[in-house]
Amino acid sequence: MNGLEEKISALIADLDHPEKPKIRAAVDALIDLSADAPGLRAALEQALNDDQRKNRWAVAYVLGRLPQPSGAAIRILLGGLDHREPDIRWAIALLLVRIAKAEGDLANLLLALSAGGTVNQRRMAIYCIRDLQVTDDASMRALLAAARDEEPTVRVAALTSLKSRGDTGAAARRQLLERFENDEDGRVRNASAITLAQLGAPDEAFIRALQQAAQSSAPRDRKAALAALDLLQKNGPAPGDS
Repeated sequence: MNGLEEKISALIADLDHPEKPKIRAAVDALIDLSADAPGLRAALEQALNDDQRKNRWAVAYVLGRLPQPSGAAIRILLGGLDHREPDIRWAIALLLVRIAKAEGDLANLLLALSAGGTVNQRRMAIYCIRDLQVTDDASMRALLAAARDEEPTVRVAALTSLKSRGDTGAAARRQLLERFENDEDGRVRNASAITLAQLGAPDEAFIRALQQAAQSSAPRDRKAALAALDLLQKNGPAPGDS
């Protein structure tokens, strides 16, 4: 084993280190080496196939930064969206968005995961779909379906993601209004109110619902309704106003 091979082996070993700064340093070093180490991908793929490794996501992350990552690396990254550490979930999500912009099939996997993954995976897949900035029917259907997810945090992710769309039509607005008026979770109601206000062009039903919520005895609902009314005032007059 020559010096470069020894260095690569040591860095791959560091990907299983318990301390995140050590893992991050190894990831960065391996990515820097990739252009000058033709054997690096094979060594990483071998490590990825080692079921005894604790941090297979870290190996997959390095592979994901290389051109044309393997299907095995993509699967590990998708699994990593359920990682217990939020910062690792977000790092993986950002990488998946980057890959998906070049690999169309990955977008379809994210759509499927938004409906069939764990809670964390469903929520993070929705954020990935949002960050892809697509405006196709399939992604809109995924967002509207996630807005009815059994888990409130997934519903929040879907509803807030609607504000970034340029194609939010009547069906999405009806979903937002329905969630605002009827959802059992205050976080979802608040997300719906603010998103609808940010979309602008409110209808009378939304204005009435906001005005009623502004008188609520629940501080969170009242605060969200007042914030939404303030947004609407800044965006322009409500329907019927002169």
